[in-house]
Amino acid sequence: MSAFPCSDDVVPESVTLLPLPDVAEQLGIAVTRVHQMLRDHQMIAIRRGGIAGIPKDFFDSSGEVVKFLPGLITVMRDAKYSNEEILEWIYTADESLPGRPIDAMHGPLAREVVRRAAAEPF
Repeated sequence: MSAFPCSDDVVPESVTLLPLPDVAEQLGIAVTRVHQMLRDHQMIAIRRGGIAGIPKDFFDSSGEVVKFLPGLITVMRDAKYSNEEILEWIYTADESLPGRPIDAMHGPLAREVVRRAAAEPF
């Protein structure tokens, strides 16, 4: 068993992934704490080219985890969606937002994204 869950790479190639040691440094924590955050489903790691990384989009401009991201992941996991399905949903454009849910998570529509995840079947 892996030390932490890691999803298949279902996001666009244009999505920048930060290696886990870089995430730990950015957050000012040990890499084992990043592993725990992944086990606790506060973030999702992706394996690309044999290396685990976390999408750069999961962090705000100050380098912290986007405020409502852990809640969004929890809502979707509670609805029985896999990490790959969650990633596909947050990286798929939604004209009514407008844009991708992950982009809306960085602004005033973050709560709306979580509300939609809780209310709508995917």
